[in-house]
Amino acid sequence: MRKRILCLLPLLWWACAEDPKSFPDAPSDTEGANAAIIRSPLAEPVPDSAAAAVMEFAETEYRFGEVEEGAIIRHTFEFTNTGSAPLLITDARSTCGCTVPSYPDKPVAPGETGSVEVVFNTTHKYGRQRKPVTLTANTYPSMTTIYVDGTVLND
Repeated sequence: MRKRILCLLPLLWWACAEDPKSFPDAPSDTEGANAAIIRSPLAEPVPDSAAAAVMEFAETEYRFGEVEEGAIIRHTFEFTNTGSAPLLITDARSTCGCTVPSYPDKPVAPGETGSVEVVFNTTHKYGRQRKPVTLTANTYPSMTTIYVDGTVLND
């Protein structure tokens, strides 16, 4: 038994010493461009906010006024990347399933514009409603919140 273990040790050392990039299934350095955008330059211990993407919205709140219960509210929030790096939104979340955001899945180049559409279903909602949508992106700070706000009337 002891001889078997001693014979296997060089084999284990050789298997662990192999460079993982030499395996055929290992991702190449050119893959994952979006991952590099997300990590850089904000992954540094002290973020370089001057080299970051900046998401500047024309408006961060949409007030839809008063609507009857059951109405579907749609609004598109326009933004411009005023930073110096490509902007990539990685997530958009609301507090409930009645509010559904959609956002670009491709990076927005510096100086370019993009949009986030928010759809709010007022079914079974009554009274004042203020629905936040939190966007996560490679910006500094990494989270930005936009709002849909108004009153839902019932008969």
